Amino acid sequence: MKIRTAIFSGSSTRVEQKPARKLPEFAFIGRSNVGKSSLINALTGNSKLAKTSQTPGKTQLVNHFLINDNWYLVDLPGYGYARLPDKERAKLRHIIWDYVNRSEELVMLFVLLDSRHDMQEVDLRFIAELGEKGIPFGLIFTKADKQGSTVTAAQVEKNKARLLEEWEELPPVFVSSSVSGLGKEEILNYIGTVLQNL
Repeated sequence: MKIRTAIFSGSSTRVEQKPARKLPEFAFIGRSNVGKSSLINALTGNSKLAKTSQTPGKTQLVNHFLINDNWYLVDLPGYGYARLPDKERAKLRHIIWDYVNRSEELVMLFVLLDSRHDMQEVDLRFIAELGEKGIPFGLIFTKADKQGSTVTAAQVEKNKARLLEEWEELPPVFVSSSVSGLGKEEILNYIGTVLQNL
């Protein structure tokens, strides 16, 4: 699938504030500086679509982008920001789960993880919560350009093995780089296939 148009369609903190037009939604989430905005920009071919920042917690709203006039790419606030005050963390958690639990148009949530590191407890807890709530999700390991492909592959396999300690089977897994474009075609083709089967 090719993305021909990507248009910002609005920000919200509650499901009731979402864009009025109801279309399938594919949402992206991850921890601080995992490369979420960079990946969204790489997928859409628009380097300025999602705002990138070195500051944790920059995305504090649910942002909808209308793609090809027939589905939404949704940029969610991140989870697990240890440096934010408790009140701010609670606020972000409420925004995230209000959307994840209540958006009837959500088709899949992509959880972004840094391909260079072991999954953290906060990642495992978040993924476990998705499973408990029956939310369809996939995993995208980002920043694959930051190290050799062999090292990346080994680290991804290690993380998959960790997940299989608690899950009977793995969700869809992708490896990506917003710099080299690795994984872009696979992720978009997967979304395209899901859309065809709705």
